[in-house]
Amino acid sequence: MNQAAPVSLLVIPGSSRTGSLNLRLARAASRIAEAQGASVHLLDLRALGLPLYDGDIEASEGVPERAGELIDAIVAADAVLLVTPEYNGFPTPLVVNAFDWLSRAPASGARPAGLKATAGKPVGLLSASPGPLGGLRSMNYLRQYLQMAFAMLVHPRQFALSRADQAFDAAGELKEEKARETVGGVVASLLELASALRAARAT
Repeated sequence: MNQAAPVSLLVIPGSSRTGSLNLRLARAASRIAEAQGASVHLLDLRALGLPLYDGDIEASEGVPERAGELIDAIVAADAVLLVTPEYNGFPTPLVVNAFDWLSRAPASGARPAGLKATAGKPVGLLSASPGPLGGLRSMNYLRQYLQMAFAMLVHPRQFALSRADQAFDAAGELKEEKARETVGGVVASLLELASALRAARAT
C-alpha cells in the first residue's frame, strides 16, 4: 500500500477462554495482517472487566470508564477485525455486552460518543468452530447487529473456519494452505478498504 503510515488494525477476539479456537484464529490473522504491512493491536475484552449491561448500573454509576478503552481503541484503528465463536447460533455475550456498553457511552472530552466512534468504521468478520458451519450463523447475526445498531461498514468478505479443533498446528498456525489464503484474503480486502477510506478523508 502506497502510504506513509501502515493501516492500523484492531483485532478483537470474541472469546478469552484458555485454548479458545477463535483466540488462535485472531492471533493467526494478526500475524497475517502484520505480514501484509498492517500495524495490529489485539484487544482482550475480558480484561476490560465490564459488568453485564444493566440499566440500573448505568443510572446509578454511569457507563464504566473502561468501556472508554474500547472506544479509544476503535477510534485509533483504521479498521476492526472481529473474530468470534458461535454460541447457540449467536455471537458471544462477551462481544455483545461490550458493544452494548459502548452504545451507551456519551462523549467525554476529546473522546467521541460510542456510536459516533463506530459509525463508518470498516470491520471484517472471522469465526472458528469445531462444527461444520464454522460459526457462520453467528457472523450473519453479527453483520446485521453492527450495521444496523452501530453504522459500521461490514466488509462483505468473511470466513467461517469449520473443524477448527483440527485446523491449527502446535505453533498456532493454520495447517491448511487454503485456510491461510482465505484468511489472508479477508484481511487484505479489509486493509484495502480501510486504506481507501483513509485516503478519501485526507483529500
